[in-house]
Amino acid sequence: MLYLASQSPRRRQLLEQIGIAFEVVDVDVPEQRAAGESPEHYVSRVARDKARAGFDLVAREPGAVVLGADTEVVLDDRVFGKPVDANDAAAMLATLAGRTHRVISVVWCVRAGAEASEVSISEVRFAPIEASTIATYVTGGEAFGRAGAYAIQGRAATFIEHLAGSYSGVMGLPLHETARLLERFGIRSA
Repeated sequence: MLYLASQSPRRRQLLEQIGIAFEVVDVDVPEQRAAGESPEHYVSRVARDKARAGFDLVAREPGAVVLGADTEVVLDDRVFGKPVDANDAAAMLATLAGRTHRVISVVWCVRAGAEASEVSISEVRFAPIEASTIATYVTGGEAFGRAGAYAIQGRAATFIEHLAGSYSGVMGLPLHETARLLERFGIRSA
């Protein structure tokens, strides 16, 4: 049985999209980047910690596999997590406007005696964005609960001049990499 260690509705939707049966386990993992930790290591560590915390909850179930994931927006060496308020969201979007950033998405699978991961790194270039457009977007509420204060599958799609990489990875769960990882754990789409 596959368990998803995430409350993200987008991750649930993406797994359902590829026909994967799963149940959700609720985990609470700190998402704090350590001093000197690279963005790639940070994202991988958080995803692994989520998968391990989820496995701790279901370890007694025979054949349990837990999938954990994390996705972050990175510009230069700065990690843009979820905005804490409207001002934070607007500042993030203003910083990303007119520039190319990376979206790092890492998935980990954990089961008894085995752990493995896959990484997806996409490049997203935002067009320049007017301050009034940012304000309207933030007021609409879509910026909250999302790394970098935007949802590629929503109205923020109009900000994106170019995407190189995984659309689903930018959403929060890179489907190609996830399917490949799950297959290594004997889990295939229905």
